Amino acid sequence: MKFAMPSFASSSARAPIPGVVQRSKMMEYDQPLVWVVVLLMLFGMVMVYSASIALPDSPKYANYKNTHFLLRQALYIGAALGAGLLAFRVRVETWQKLAPYLFVATLVLLAMVLVPGLGKGVNGARRWLSFKVFNLQPSELMKLFVVLYAADYTVRKQQVMHKLTKGFMPMTFAIGFVGLLLLLEPDLGAFGVIVCIAMGILFLGGINGIWFGGIGATLVGIFTMVILLSPWRRERIFAYLNPWTEENSLGKAYQLSHSLIAFGRGELFGVGLGGSVEKLHYLPEAHTDFLLAVIGEELGFVGVLVVVAMFYWIVKRSFEIGRQAIAMDLTFAGLAAKGIGIWIGVQAFINMGVNLGLLPTKGLTLPLMSYGGSGVLINCVGLAILLRIDYENRVLMRGGRI
Repeated sequence: MKFAMPSFASSSARAPIPGVVQRSKMMEYDQPLVWVVVLLMLFGMVMVYSASIALPDSPKYANYKNTHFLLRQALYIGAALGAGLLAFRVRVETWQKLAPYLFVATLVLLAMVLVPGLGKGVNGARRWLSFKVFNLQPSELMKLFVVLYAADYTVRKQQVMHKLTKGFMPMTFAIGFVGLLLLLEPDLGAFGVIVCIAMGILFLGGINGIWFGGIGATLVGIFTMVILLSPWRRERIFAYLNPWTEENSLGKAYQLSHSLIAFGRGELFGVGLGGSVEKLHYLPEAHTDFLLAVIGEELGFVGVLVVVAMFYWIVKRSFEIGRQAIAMDLTFAGLAAKGIGIWIGVQAFINMGVNLGLLPTKGLTLPLMSYGGSGVLINCVGLAILLRIDYENRVLMRGGRI
């Protein structure tokens, strides 16, 4: 069977030269996808600098220079691009073989975070392992490796996916154990993203509809119980529903209220790059969780729309690449590609929803853009695997070998 890809072919038709083998004009990698990813990271670096430039004025960051976060983000991006290039050189088949081991290794790292003296706590949450030079957040690793593990699991259990005990329950227990470790940190936001990734891949892999609906209802019940049994989570939920009361706007909904003020000030075209007022110690974590609010204030609705469009492009290409791989019977590669799209899309959607007041406040960063080493590095590795899947698709469509 031949797969025609006219969008990648050269538009100019040339007559074949006798005796000379004509080489395909199909590009070896997805250039538009690469450019969108690079532009998002560079745009994010500029906005991180803008959002953090005033932080040294506060006592907490008094010893920092104005360029502290800019320079560190630039180093993170450089390291992430290097890691992405290395990941791109690894065959998809190798990623499939390593998937279970990477998943188990990350489970160990998640457990190590909870050990006193090993895990590093910030703002009441213990989510990092300190390696002097940088802090590693294992939950970021888990987001990528659960994509690979769920895709590999679905391929291995394809014949029994419709059965509860053999196909569905082992994956449920694995994700449940991950959730237990994340809730002990606590990191409910990361758990939500990981559940969406696993459930999405299982659904695409052909899981029994009854079991899928049942586990979906069960998860909703679990999240509801977690919120109802936790007073501070419950208060945050109710604060999100009505952030403008005096008590909420100065308490649990403080970040949300100032985020909404930032979007309101930005209007259509924004107040101009660097002109944000909310970043001047009014909006906490403006360079991480609430970077989109600064974009909205400085670049307006147009700037936010550009960011949304770029993430849409990444998710769209992920599903197209996955669909092409599955059409060539590369099921693991196809599910992994779609899983990466689900991961990036869900996390971006939650972060944007939180910034815009559509979802309760959660500590999730904007992929590729927010300040942080672990997030940017793992995002790049995941997207490098996506590009590798696309590269192998193209090689096979040309009749070559991997």
